[in-house]
Amino acid sequence: MADSTVSSTPRPVPSHEDRPVYVIGGGPGGLSAAYALRARGVRAVVLERSDRVGASWRRHYDRLHLHTTRRLSALPGLAMPRSFGRWVSRDNVVRYLEKYAEHHELEIVTGVEVSRIERSGDDWLLHATGGRRLTGSAVVVATGHNHTPRLPDWPGRDAYTGELLHAGEYRNPAPYAGRDVLVVGIGNTGAEIAVDLAEGGAARVRLAVRTAPHIVRRSTAGWAAQFTGILVRRLPVRLVDRLAVPVARVSVPDLSAQGLPRPDRGLYSRVREGAIPVQDVGLVDAVRQGRVEIVAAVERFEDGKVVLADGDRIEPDVIIAATGYRRALEGLVGHLGVLDARGRPVVHGARTPRDAPGLYFTGFTNPISGMFRELALDAQKIAKAIARKTARSGGRR
Repeated sequence: MADSTVSSTPRPVPSHEDRPVYVIGGGPGGLSAAYALRARGVRAVVLERSDRVGASWRRHYDRLHLHTTRRLSALPGLAMPRSFGRWVSRDNVVRYLEKYAEHHELEIVTGVEVSRIERSGDDWLLHATGGRRLTGSAVVVATGHNHTPRLPDWPGRDAYTGELLHAGEYRNPAPYAGRDVLVVGIGNTGAEIAVDLAEGGAARVRLAVRTAPHIVRRSTAGWAAQFTGILVRRLPVRLVDRLAVPVARVSVPDLSAQGLPRPDRGLYSRVREGAIPVQDVGLVDAVRQGRVEIVAAVERFEDGKVVLADGDRIEPDVIIAATGYRRALEGLVGHLGVLDARGRPVVHGARTPRDAPGLYFTGFTNPISGMFRELALDAQKIAKAIARKTARSGGRR
């Protein structure tokens, strides 16, 4: 599928006199919010800093597939094609986002980055690329959960002469065939990259783990883990923690002998702290077979070696840091008092901060019920809230 004409042929930025709802970010969250607003008769303009929609998805590693089902990952107003299969690949996600923008004829302006948002009377003033100042009746921030790569400032890191890269730069295992690779971090990204390397010809793959994660099967007898995530998300945390224990014992083998003991904190308790379970797409077998070795967390670099938390020193050829991302919202909205101590929006979805009415956030949580599903729900709620406000103010924009 060719790139959408909407994203590859940018429209002019609306004039200063216009007061649309500005949606910052042309990923799934921004696109779905723009469609939901348009469906309610509210003009929405998507501002995307890159030259195409779905920019972050284009940068993901080749192996990546959604861990949520195709049917429960569609955005409002357009189903994902059955030909994509149950677990949608990265390339097909990109194709879907392009088609989504084209199908709904969304108003998208590419090559525009918003650096700061300020209150301007009852409206919002956006400072954008090229000194542009845009006035909107409301703003939806959808710049993404994975915005800016976070690389830990390990002691001695600057003097390290080996190859060190963030997981955001990893594409496939070809460059690492025959090499000794250390992957740091056992979130879903780190686990999947480690498996990819082991299957792709790396001579040795080690996975550095600070805290053992909960591991769940992506699907058991046709029942997707996402279904369970949807069912339990509103149940009491302690109840879900208790229910998860026997399920884990039946579905996932004990990997303590390989360095991955079962976590001592409950599954849902960890989710509430921001630690999403690792969905098994080959990690369990790779660890049991010794193709991926579990080692202690990285503490520092010293004399060209990696010093681990247990005192071991190793000399990998390559280090891939799957150490997460920063939301990087401080420059954009940090001055408005709408972020918590960890840089996350204090509200999301249809709720707006008390001192910042008309400012909405979507895509800054990592729910076990599925990111795309929650983005779709948020989009509808945000559009409904904005449409009501617009109607009360005496007309639609």
